[in-house]
Amino acid sequence: MNEEYEAYVMADPSFYDAMHSEQTAGESFAAASRTLPDGWLRYEQDDWFVLNPQIDGTPLQGWKIHASATQSNAGRVIDKIWDYCIPRGIQFKFLRSEIALLSRVSKYAPRGFSGKLVTIYPMDDTHCERILTELGQLLDGEESPYILSDLRWGNGPLYVRYGAFANRYTVDETGTVVDAIAEPDGTLVADRRGPVFYTPPWVTLPDFLKPHLEARNSVTVQGLPYTFDSVVHFSNGGGIYVGTDTRIGKQIVLKEARPHAGLDAQGHDAVRRLEREHNTLRRLAGIPGIPEVYDLFWVGEHRFMAMEYIEGDVLSKAITMKYPLIDPSATAADYAAFTDRALNIHRQVEATMAAVHERGIVYGDLHLFNIMVRPDDTIALLDYEVAAPVEEATRPGLGNPGFTAPRSVTGFGIDNYALACLRLAMFLPMTNVIGLHRVKARHFAEIIAEHFPVSSEFLAKGVDVIVPPDTPPTPSPRISADPADWDTTRDDLVRAILASATPHRDDRLFPGDPRQFGVGGLGIAYGAAGVLYALSVTGGHRSEQFDAWLVSRATNPKSGSRIGLYDGLHGAAFAMDHLGYQQQALDTLDICLREKWEALGPDLFGGIAGIGLNLLHFADRTGEPALRKAAHRAAELIAERPDDEGDSGISGGIHPHAGLFRGRAGQALLLMRAYDDTGDTNFLDCAANALRQDLKRCYLRENGVLEINEGWRTMPYLDGGSVGLGMVLDEYLARRHDDQFAESNRGIEQAAKSTMYILPGLFTGRAGILAYLAGRLPAADPLVENQIRNLAWHALPYGGGLAFPGTALMRLSMDLATGTSGVLLAVGVALHDGPVHLPLLAPVRRTAPQTPAPTGVGQ
Repeated sequence: MNEEYEAYVMADPSFYDAMHSEQTAGESFAAASRTLPDGWLRYEQDDWFVLNPQIDGTPLQGWKIHASATQSNAGRVIDKIWDYCIPRGIQFKFLRSEIALLSRVSKYAPRGFSGKLVTIYPMDDTHCERILTELGQLLDGEESPYILSDLRWGNGPLYVRYGAFANRYTVDETGTVVDAIAEPDGTLVADRRGPVFYTPPWVTLPDFLKPHLEARNSVTVQGLPYTFDSVVHFSNGGGIYVGTDTRIGKQIVLKEARPHAGLDAQGHDAVRRLEREHNTLRRLAGIPGIPEVYDLFWVGEHRFMAMEYIEGDVLSKAITMKYPLIDPSATAADYAAFTDRALNIHRQVEATMAAVHERGIVYGDLHLFNIMVRPDDTIALLDYEVAAPVEEATRPGLGNPGFTAPRSVTGFGIDNYALACLRLAMFLPMTNVIGLHRVKARHFAEIIAEHFPVSSEFLAKGVDVIVPPDTPPTPSPRISADPADWDTTRDDLVRAILASATPHRDDRLFPGDPRQFGVGGLGIAYGAAGVLYALSVTGGHRSEQFDAWLVSRATNPKSGSRIGLYDGLHGAAFAMDHLGYQQQALDTLDICLREKWEALGPDLFGGIAGIGLNLLHFADRTGEPALRKAAHRAAELIAERPDDEGDSGISGGIHPHAGLFRGRAGQALLLMRAYDDTGDTNFLDCAANALRQDLKRCYLRENGVLEINEGWRTMPYLDGGSVGLGMVLDEYLARRHDDQFAESNRGIEQAAKSTMYILPGLFTGRAGILAYLAGRLPAADPLVENQIRNLAWHALPYGGGLAFPGTALMRLSMDLATGTSGVLLAVGVALHDGPVHLPLLAPVRRTAPQTPAPTGVGQ
């Protein structure tokens, strides 16, 4: 399960959504309808109800109190806090419903805010101590999950940390807009909200909290016969660590479980699942492929299990390492060898599962990330949290959506369904799509049979379990690469987009990636601006109602709205101007220019490079000198950037990002446009240097493919991959020849020739590859035609048309960055009879004199 997205799949079976209303979060807690005294204000804030007595003197930051609770006592805890706070005029807020709470305590909920049910805002430290003391007595004995970001008050459900009371924002060291608190001199800095207790350096821990910090620190792993050497994985339920049994010097795995946290769909917490896993492993001992279990013990309130360390790779990685569909140089022999290996691994998994069933156990969680492949290609099964005796087995409370059986399937059939999915996933590892539309399995079998030498009988044994043979036949989706069919293809995509529209909602107009709830629903990447631009520029649809939705919100933005090109108001202004609302666009630009935009990060996506491009665009459109001056200032800020020191050759994480939207390539694009605008060759020189910085973070594979290196994987995509860099290299080479850039482009061209891309989207998927190719090659080129046709691999029926799943493939998306609008735009780049480009990324014909190539080059 992709942790970042799991919390957004609970609300809707088709789209990612947030728990911000009764429609998505279910019936609210009873306290939501209680009568407030005169003078109190109640309002909704995301998935919270805020209760404000409107008393002067409430601080902007300080020690704030959180209350935690379980599903069974949450309503009672809220009522007790209401009865305490309301008569005393204390401001507080609480989550709207039990489902909203579940989304924060489930296994894959973000750990930073896990468990927070109520937030209370004291007036000062003395007030905070009084509330903790008095309310703590009233709540004593109430069970709760531990809030990892906070310090616990005694053994009850109250926790405390220093942080912001009001919504204030600043830009962190990466240039990202974040929640803020103020240093003593008033300087705004990031309000850290990670899963560890943290006190800002200028804040002194009050005396009344010191005993509780000492109690927290008194719980250690000293005295255990195990060391914790490295972290494999954290979830809201606990952690997985590699350690050593110091008694015998043997490497082991240690699994941690937190009480009342990491809940599954059955309401079972991590401790209950870990104890069940321990018992299951003991029952299955001796079966090949089943890890040994050694110990079960407590450290403080946390449960731990020690078990065998399995050397190797999870199956998802083992597939990728030798997967021929992503290697343009793969031969028939490579496909045959891969097929033999896949069939051997499936046979082993099937045999292990049969032995598990002989012991009367339903495994319940078979998928590509729970199968280990050892260096000798033997397998082991991991993670027995939801395993159960067959007589007790019900639908598992956790599971991978691409392998989870229908509700009607029970007992051993749960595992047999997952084994059927594994037959397809070994060859086409995107079975999350089947979780959205099971009939898609038939299409997957067609694709696999076309590319791999695997028998139809092997595939049919999987398909007939996933899609019962009596299911009526439906044609597999097809996307034509013939320009004559463009109108039909476009209309299919447009119908799905329009069917998803939610103009009655204030937070979004079209469903898309969950990041639309973090950055807002207006921008180009994840919001309305991108969808409306794609619909318009491809000749698909115009709607006054949809236009009005964007214009009204962009010209009166909410506090904290992002202002970047692809994540915020600059993008909304660009789209409004494109749609014919120039004055409203300029009004929005004025709002952006009043912000401290020069303090943003340098990137194209939400930072200075994108803002500069948009200002140049509007300067050309209006002739306004102030806009041009601001654009040149943006370019100067980028040009003044120093080279990245200590360059490791890796993009992202703790290292600088490479690529078009977040790396130096996007910055180089602004520098080149500034050179075009001014004729100043220093901008072009700086662009070349920026591109070389990104090329340092590229990796050239043995097959000649050049991709951006992220340390644990290499990426070809438009967003943070090599084809986005390639688009900018093309622009540079149109202005000045460079041998290194020309050579690098040849490797990037190879990255766009793969048959398989795991995601369909524009920024990080096949659509972006298509947009890159279509900007360089005619529509009739086989490379372009193949990418258009193969978009159908992800296509699903929706609203009488075709839609595409977003990132993680767990829900459909309609946005430009990850979903159907991005596919529409990319196919439009190739097939539309008018010019179609990504916003502000159309190749611009330079106006300064052409810098000649060295003598003899390119002749």
